[in-house]
Amino acid sequence: MSIIAHTCPFIIGVDAHARSHALAILACPTGEILDEGRFPTTAAGLQRAIAWASRRTEGDLDTLWVVEGVGTYGARLAHAAADAGYAVVEAPRMNARANRGVGKSDPLDARRIAQAVLPLTDVQLRRPRRDDGARAALRVLIASRDHITNERTAAINALIAILRVVDLGIDARGTLTAGQISAIAAWRSRTEELSLSVARAEAVRLARRVRSADQELSDLTRRMRTLLEKGPAAGLLDKPGIGPVTAAIAYAAWSHTGRVRSEAAFASLAGVNPIPASSGNTIRHRINRGGDRRLNRALHMAVVTRMRMDPDTRAYVEKRTAEGRTLREIRRSLKRYLARQIYRHLNSAQTAHAGA
Repeated sequence: MSIIAHTCPFIIGVDAHARSHALAILACPTGEILDEGRFPTTAAGLQRAIAWASRRTEGDLDTLWVVEGVGTYGARLAHAAADAGYAVVEAPRMNARANRGVGKSDPLDARRIAQAVLPLTDVQLRRPRRDDGARAALRVLIASRDHITNERTAAINALIAILRVVDLGIDARGTLTAGQISAIAAWRSRTEELSLSVARAEAVRLARRVRSADQELSDLTRRMRTLLEKGPAAGLLDKPGIGPVTAAIAYAAWSHTGRVRSEAAFASLAGVNPIPASSGNTIRHRINRGGDRRLNRALHMAVVTRMRMDPDTRAYVEKRTAEGRTLREIRRSLKRYLARQIYRHLNSAQTAHAGA
């Protein structure tokens, strides 16, 4: 495998921001800085950036664009560069300590972003996710679901706080049940002391917000299932413990064949790859606390469901428990297995789907 410095004629580093992007063009293999520029994030500004880069690189489409925040601030520029025929990758992780004492500015960051890929090989590049079709739609629904879930949790916490301070006839020492929330939402106004009246009205408002959020989450789940059933992730819904939400999160993270180079890399992305934690005569591994925490959480919930309901998983847990493994170690192994299963299914299903 050749390093990027010997396979690309030019590298363009992009430090992306909300209002403007800083660009730096490096010549390979030396990494010499050819030019630097700054362009606004308007549609016209992005086209000017593409035209400027084309002139400086003599229109060579083998030029590699390295964009910071390719899924956020840099998304539109990444799309524009890809539409123009360039290869686009996400900026690699950089060592902040290496730049201490050097200073920081947008042009400097753009140079560092471009320089960071010079020693990498092609398989080490971070390919951006595809933002089109069902996968992009699912990504929007996942973000909306997270937002609604956070609102629902905040409403429940506020409701419990009111019920614990003001005696409205509801036992709120523990978690509120769905029946209690429905009962509160059905309360009518009544003649009572002012503080009780205000507290009751606020409790009703919060309970109705929780019920509304439940309905919105149910609608989002149905829309996710509809989108999943039309693509390569449909088969995930048939696997134990995997529902529409878990399948959508996994599919959105995986994106397309080739984005994640191996099932081990997918496990690392999900934060479920085993990390050596051995010392002396103790040989063990611990969980990875990095990676995509949303994907990690989805795999965790799928494994918990399997441990409770799937006969094969329950038998595995019993076997490993008899061997002296802790539940935490068993869950780690199951999450690693599930990541492998999902990755292999999506790769094979995508190939079959493309050939159909």
